[in-house]
Amino acid sequence: MKLSDIVRGIELQKAAGNMEADITGLAYDSRNVNRGTLFVAIKGLKTDGHLYIKNAVEKGASAILAEDQPAGLTIPADIPFLISADTREAVARAAVNYFRNPSGELSVIGITGTNGKTTTSYLIRSILENAGNKTGLTGTIFWSDGNRILPAEHTTPEAIDFQCLLREMADNGCTYAVAEVSSHSLALKRVYGTDFTTAVFTNLTQDHLDFHYDMEGYFQAKSLLFSGMSSQHTSVINSDDLYGRRLLEVNSCRKYSYGLDSKADVHGENIKLTIGGIELDVITPAGQIHIKSNMVGIHNVYNILAAAGAALSSNIPLEKIASGISSVTSVPGRFERFDSGLGFSIVIDYAHTENALRLLLEAATKFSPNRIITVFGCGGDRDRGKRPLMGRAAVELSDYVIVTSDNPRSEDPEKIIEEVVLGIKEAMDKGNARAAGFTAISDRWAAIEEAVGIAEKGDIVLIAGKGHEDYQIIGEDKIHFDDREEAKKAVYKRMSSGRNEQ
Repeated sequence: MKLSDIVRGIELQKAAGNMEADITGLAYDSRNVNRGTLFVAIKGLKTDGHLYIKNAVEKGASAILAEDQPAGLTIPADIPFLISADTREAVARAAVNYFRNPSGELSVIGITGTNGKTTTSYLIRSILENAGNKTGLTGTIFWSDGNRILPAEHTTPEAIDFQCLLREMADNGCTYAVAEVSSHSLALKRVYGTDFTTAVFTNLTQDHLDFHYDMEGYFQAKSLLFSGMSSQHTSVINSDDLYGRRLLEVNSCRKYSYGLDSKADVHGENIKLTIGGIELDVITPAGQIHIKSNMVGIHNVYNILAAAGAALSSNIPLEKIASGISSVTSVPGRFERFDSGLGFSIVIDYAHTENALRLLLEAATKFSPNRIITVFGCGGDRDRGKRPLMGRAAVELSDYVIVTSDNPRSEDPEKIIEEVVLGIKEAMDKGNARAAGFTAISDRWAAIEEAVGIAEKGDIVLIAGKGHEDYQIIGEDKIHFDDREEAKKAVYKRMSSGRNEQ
């Protein structure tokens, strides 16, 4: 493709060199540069791509797009050198052009919000495929181009990878793409230029304030998915959420509100929450459907309503919505429950915010357990403000709490735990704690082993924070660690020790 075609629509402050140069690839990482590549220098969170322009040239880059020319750097005359004020936006637009605007050939459904994105994406994908539509997906657990399953590196891929995946979906015969859209990806313009036919908002609770600084900044990032949507597009918004109501007020496209309030366009009635799952009637502008699901908890009622609203925006028949939702029996790492064989249950869940942890614990109480023993931690180099909040939630809704590590990254795990314990002690001092006690064990394996070791008949051991993840990030090292595997090892070790009483 000609360079001039790739940069079409990008506001360039400088364009030196042959604009008809042939480009055979895009890269924002100089390690991925080959002959024929357009290298886009991006000022990132950890490093600056402008420092690697020389590397890209040496590796054979055929053109450079940057925000400025570093002092002392000479660009060979035969390599076009372009300058744009915002290369994040520029690389997104270039990717749309290079991959021939794939979202124009797909119906793209984007889902944003703090909690529920993954489960909602699974439900929507199931509904669409149940109705006969081949569907691609990008999300927290995996990416799919319709034919292949790929491990997810981010919830939302970088701009080049995202458009490449959409192109592969279109070429593979997909008619729909379902995408979890993170606040980071919106702020960093990874999905800029994508035509989202439907945008779903689940909720907004505290998270990622290390990046967005405050809740208003977090909300503004989320709202970018809905800005610029035309009357041809549809938004599906949780009207029970304060921030959702704000979005409904300013959004000018076609809208479906959803929630438990009967005033919502899509709402639930006759809701039954049991240990066996969820049963409810979903009332929609197109009629009423009865839904049964194996998923548990009121938070999944909201996810079901969101998925139903998104399906309605695509005119999916009501019976296909019901059967598609019922087909999803579980989502990896989301209230993933198994019997220990020792008289107690173990639940693995991704909950890593205060709100998600509270909802998880409330769902666990529906099983009428003898005790809830909760193991959880908070990630390093992330929003510190939620640490005491999660500690408070855990001790208020559990019978015993074990605080441990969860991807400490560059931080000292003990320091992270200290901040979590502040919330625990505050709740205990105020008499708000249900828990009889707590302990701190920074070694996550040892924490899981302790929880399994003290569990009694009728208890639930709830291990929160990592869910589907199969790694721990300690310092710069990413080591294999899967809560599901470790819990089963702990059970086996207890059985082997002869403590098999029930």
